[in-house]
Amino acid sequence: MSVAYSAPARSAAPMIGAILRAIGWSGLGLIAVAVVLSEFLARAPADLANVGPMLAAPSASFPFGTDFLGRDMLSETLHGLSITVARAVSAMLVAVIAGELLGFASARLPRPIGQTLRWAAGIFAAVPALLLALLLIGLSAREFAGIAAGLAAAPLAFARAFDRADATRASPYAEYARATGISAATLLRRDLVYEFRDMFLATAARALAAVTIILSTLSFLGFGATPPHRDLGLMIAAAESSYLHAWWTATFPALGLLLVIFFARLAAGLDEGERP
Repeated sequence: MSVAYSAPARSAAPMIGAILRAIGWSGLGLIAVAVVLSEFLARAPADLANVGPMLAAPSASFPFGTDFLGRDMLSETLHGLSITVARAVSAMLVAVIAGELLGFASARLPRPIGQTLRWAAGIFAAVPALLLALLLIGLSAREFAGIAAGLAAAPLAFARAFDRADATRASPYAEYARATGISAATLLRRDLVYEFRDMFLATAARALAAVTIILSTLSFLGFGATPPHRDLGLMIAAAESSYLHAWWTATFPALGLLLVIFFARLAAGLDEGERP
């Protein structure tokens, strides 16, 4: 009986994974539309106080309520989402370039150099990404939080890409290609095309989830965004005094943040989305 049911289950797994990834990318697409249209969808400029009464509950006039300064939470959430996504995308690009691209290319360096870089990446990957980001901000400034988040997420991506490229390098077809006289540079270009064709989207989505968590936590702790450019993490931190009696001041920014991370993890195939 177990044999009869195992094959259909295995054959259904790739289809389910593809559906989940499609849902993830569709969700990220909708978030991107909301970000692009945030200035039109928002009913008030960012950080504009006294739009309504202080701490008004969600209603027809204010669907997300207002905060302790009378700011429209719907507008503030849209503006905060826009800032969060913009910073996360830039940090994701840093993580992909410093992690995925350099890791894959390093596997083609002379063996001692490549293994040394892989060892160093493993050391940094063992450090919690948030702690590494805090250290990098401490050595620079909070204005570089996006770069710090991307660099903090890069070591594990570097190690993964290096290991994949190293396995490819040792494969029979690669040995045959080298034996036929194909240059190392040609092999690297070809393998990079295959790598980014097959892995780029998943790697980018995984990195997006990771850096979104890092950046929002940095802002929540006071090491990221600064007013008036409030991201969702800073909005949640600012609502700390009203969590219990004005739940909407933190709930809607938190839901926006969770949706970004959730859809990014789905787009990555639920493959350790919290760390790239």
